[in-house]
Amino acid sequence: MARQTGIIKLKGTLDDISFYKTSDGHLARIKGGVDANRIANDPAFQRTRENGSEFGRAGKAGKLIRNAIRVLLQNAKDKRVVSRLTKELVAVTKTDAINSRGDRTVQDGNLSQLMGFEFNLNGKLASTLFAPYSVVFDRVSGSADVTLAAFSPTMRIAAPAGTTHFNIVMGAAEVDFVNETFVFEMDDTGILPYTAPDTASLALNAAMPANSTLPVIMVVGVAFYQEVNGEMYPLKNGAYNSLSVGLVESL
Repeated sequence: MARQTGIIKLKGTLDDISFYKTSDGHLARIKGGVDANRIANDPAFQRTRENGSEFGRAGKAGKLIRNAIRVLLQNAKDKRVVSRLTKELVAVTKTDAINSRGDRTVQDGNLSQLMGFEFNLNGKLASTLFAPYSVVFDRVSGSADVTLAAFSPTMRIAAPAGTTHFNIVMGAAEVDFVNETFVFEMDDTGILPYTAPDTASLALNAAMPANSTLPVIMVVGVAFYQEVNGEMYPLKNGAYNSLSVGLVESL
């Protein structure tokens, strides 16, 4: 592909060149590729069909996860989170040791590979929250818990300039990749002053179905606010909010 320069930017097709806009700018490329019918039927493209099938399932799984945690994700994501999550789930699919190539699935793969996945590379949790915390899920009771000992916000949270307040959030999602359904619950500390003395001990809880046999994904994050005339505003529309996978529990 080539990058368009100059004052006038083109969009569409001219002869054999396609002009289009992406998050990386205005680009251009020569039209080409193999006929779709040949890819669908030619034995030479069997591997391509297998890869495409597994990629499609990974894409659906990523959309299901994003929908499940949407309440938290909408203010804590970067522009490439869709492609990054799909890439991770393709890797999970490849760990499926039960099904044949082309039929491998996310639910039969090693979902623990999602541990530590950052939904917003502009505000990674690993570079934001330095207070020790624990993430625990009890499958029998369905209790999903995140706990933090008392800590000094200014010492343990790397907040962006302009922060006056913060909120620690957590969510738990029971995800059924086969039927494309989910159960989601969340909790948060409430908005706390950033420059205050040590917090109290913090305990967040979300209730999942008891004795579930489905995968459960827990996320932890920090949201930042700025107080103006007594009103709380998401700092820079949440551009630096963090959200990360803190636990993946599957049978």
